[in-house]
Amino acid sequence: MNLSHAYRRSLLTLVLTVVAVGASAQTQTAPPFVPQSGQPGKDVIWVPTPQPLVDKMLDLANVTPQDYVIDLASGDGRTVITAAKRGATALGIEFNPDMVALSQRNAAEQGVSNKATFAKADLFETDFSKATVITMFLLPSINMQLRPKILAMKPGTRVVSNAFDMEDWHPDETAEIPDCQQWCKTLFWVVPAKVEGTWRLPQGVLTLTQSFQMLSGTLGSGNSAVQIVNGRLLGDQITFDAGNTRYTGRVNGDTMQGTFTSGGSKSEWRASRTR
Repeated sequence: MNLSHAYRRSLLTLVLTVVAVGASAQTQTAPPFVPQSGQPGKDVIWVPTPQPLVDKMLDLANVTPQDYVIDLASGDGRTVITAAKRGATALGIEFNPDMVALSQRNAAEQGVSNKATFAKADLFETDFSKATVITMFLLPSINMQLRPKILAMKPGTRVVSNAFDMEDWHPDETAEIPDCQQWCKTLFWVVPAKVEGTWRLPQGVLTLTQSFQMLSGTLGSGNSAVQIVNGRLLGDQITFDAGNTRYTGRVNGDTMQGTFTSGGSKSEWRASRTR
């Protein structure tokens, strides 16, 4: 046999084998993405919320099938999926496309893809104003950047955070899970109606000063004015005391109405904002 010819044939066979192996390796499926606690993200590192705290957060927000839940920086999708299992429509906003794909797989595996969806998006550029419940596990500085946008949402929107607050907007309620080592606390707010200003009641002029859900002010004018105490909002629900009278009601834009109790008797009241 011609050795030179045999050598060339062997070399060609080797080259073809290497090419085939390389092509085969390229067509093999890449290993599935597995997130790592502490991995960097666009605005925060990713740390998973323990499932018991996810459950507590949704309990605190009283999530029902009538809710539209949006989770900001939704990570592996567990909060969105848990909300969907409660019957809610839920959306996760997540910047990392690998996390979005993982969340979609997780939702499919748990049979809630029809209720749990995920979007690759920047939470600072996303319109989440249609949510009835906002969930989040973000740094305090991020919470504060989002706070004006949250406060502009519809009164009554519920907001629940893992661990971190919103500074002088104090939570309406807090809760902790037992037997917990880390990430044990959740904070809950209800977006308050905007009531600061002057209102006209049959009982006189109501002047309100508002600090988030807390209210102060006066009812009446001149020497007959009485101080407002125990003034508070829970979404569009308003309560305050003026003298010996307890007022409760609901706010609807520039009108309020409800009942007041004085001396054991109950009557209706209505107010309109004048400025």
